[in-house]
Amino acid sequence: MADAQASSVLTAEVARFDALAGQWWDPAGPMRPLHDMNPLRIGWICARLRDRFGEHGVRVLDVGCGAGLAAEALAKRGHTVLGIDAAGGALAAARAHAEGQGLPLAYRETTAEALLAEDARFAAITALEVIEHVADPAAFLATLARLLAPNGLLFVSTINRTPRAFLTAKLGAEYVLRLLPAGTHDYRRFVTPAELGRHLRAAGLRLSDIAGMAPDKLHGGWRASRDVGVNYIAMAEG
Repeated sequence: MADAQASSVLTAEVARFDALAGQWWDPAGPMRPLHDMNPLRIGWICARLRDRFGEHGVRVLDVGCGAGLAAEALAKRGHTVLGIDAAGGALAAARAHAEGQGLPLAYRETTAEALLAEDARFAAITALEVIEHVADPAAFLATLARLLAPNGLLFVSTINRTPRAFLTAKLGAEYVLRLLPAGTHDYRRFVTPAELGRHLRAAGLRLSDIAGMAPDKLHGGWRASRDVGVNYIAMAEG
């Protein structure tokens, strides 16, 4: 997530996720919730990329990619992916996991702000479970909007700031079920869909699709739903 203008970097957040680099790809480890929800996130994103661009892969920027769960999955779907993050240890884990697979995938230790200076543009941008960890969500989304190519799509997934989200995604996941390390989330940084929509409009984008994401207790994994009260994923376009 971060840098050049430093509008999105929170050093403590980067350090927190860097410390988990060696466990990131363990499906039973501290990143288990991301492993469980990743097929839903990637399927939801790829379906909308197909609707917009057809069956051909597009150039995707995965911002705050961590150790590459989403970036690698998108590359396996045929998209050309650049994953960026400020956490060098997590990126080392990403590169090690992707090595030898021959995927259209690259990683850089840089930030969205720094890419602006390169005049880079992408058909699609993903920022998954990232916006709740940045310093200034509005400035962060404005940067991503400037990195979008014409007719491009931006995908954001995050946690709603509701009492139910506090009980399940914060207290339940971190302190009761121990699905995440304690302190992973700060409830005050959760973003409501209304706030996300307002930030997107200020950045010149519109929120055009949204779905809730919830554990599928019957079949395992996660499922899309109309309930955005806790986790949700959204798409924006110009």
